[in-house]
Amino acid sequence: MRSSDCCANVAEMKLALLSDVHANRQAFAACVAHARQAGAERFALLGDFVGYGGEPAAVVDEVMRLVDDGAIAVRGNHDALAVQPPAQSQALGEVSAAWTHAQLSDTQRDFLAALPLTQTLDDALFVHASAQHPERWTYVDDSTTATRSLIAAQARHSQTRFVFGGHVHRQSLYYLGVERRLMAFAPTAGVVIPTPRHRSWLATVGSVGQPRDGRPEAMYALFDTAAARLCFQRVAYDIDAAIRAIVRAGVDDHAAKRLALGR
Repeated sequence: MRSSDCCANVAEMKLALLSDVHANRQAFAACVAHARQAGAERFALLGDFVGYGGEPAAVVDEVMRLVDDGAIAVRGNHDALAVQPPAQSQALGEVSAAWTHAQLSDTQRDFLAALPLTQTLDDALFVHASAQHPERWTYVDDSTTATRSLIAAQARHSQTRFVFGGHVHRQSLYYLGVERRLMAFAPTAGVVIPTPRHRSWLATVGSVGQPRDGRPEAMYALFDTAAARLCFQRVAYDIDAAIRAIVRAGVDDHAAKRLALGR
């Protein structure tokens, strides 16, 4: 099959892939602006819009605007927690969820609650965590979990060639070769990676608002659907303003301190 035949029914566009904003309005705005400047024509928003950060309402408002403009969006575990926080909060995420719940309007909570766990576009599947059991929020952080997610995605939709997710707050890329053996690839920000459709690919696009790879810059990725090329991105933003927002909210100083460290 010629490459022009295999993607004949694929919508041609640059698709911006953003995940794990975590109520970081400054990082979100910087990534959206960066993506638009790079030619992004549509957005795929991969969950965890809230939690940890200090401006959940502003972030959800922007997510809703992007969805109204045609963005794809799926629900993350922190979104689910914010809709229905536990009765007794102990862990940092649970404390943040209770506070976030109180900051959001009924309309915003209903929006988060209605988001699906997965969405598809042509030969791509979008999910926050693993496609194997999306509701379990399994981390895809090694070859074993990546294989399970890819196989599950293709069991749901046999035409799937790309699985895009977040949740792990790091950027990674895996692919199934011709012998159906999974290979890991270490992406470099700003370097375009050919992702031909005769292989199957899984990418974790990193975290916009809470990077945890030792670098503070926001993360996202750009996917050229027609050319089948993926480019991971790092974006500088006003970290001090994001820290001040968390401090003002009084949620947890640890969530503020880790922004500058990228951990």
